[in-house]
Amino acid sequence: MGIYIPGMARTATTADAFNAIAEGKRREILDLLAEGGERSVTDIVKSLGASQPQVSKHLRVLRTVDLVRVRGSGRHRLYRLEAGKLKRVHDWVRTYERFWSHQIDRIRTRAERKSNGTTEQSDQRHHEKGAT
Repeated sequence: MGIYIPGMARTATTADAFNAIAEGKRREILDLLAEGGERSVTDIVKSLGASQPQVSKHLRVLRTVDLVRVRGSGRHRLYRLEAGKLKRVHDWVRTYERFWSHQIDRIRTRAERKSNGTTEQSDQRHHEKGAT
């Protein structure tokens, strides 16, 4: 949770991609569109189990920050992901990757040791016996 400071205006949801994707339902829409192709509002509504006005509102925000494109096709409006617009978000998050990648390496090492029937303690004891 954030800190609320009375009298301080919130950044508009449509200010940039960071603010737009802060809302979980919008991330779900992006995930759905990332599966490929174009989707109608009706298809998105059915897939997410959300109301049409709610989905339309989220699509409007995503469209405003250029994360989705829309085109008319008869009576339908088809939406598609503009994934390149997420690069700024990716680049920013990537600067923090070092904080979790070493954890993944440690987990992988432990899993490999466990599957080989060894543990850090048995490795250490074996090393100590060899050293004496």
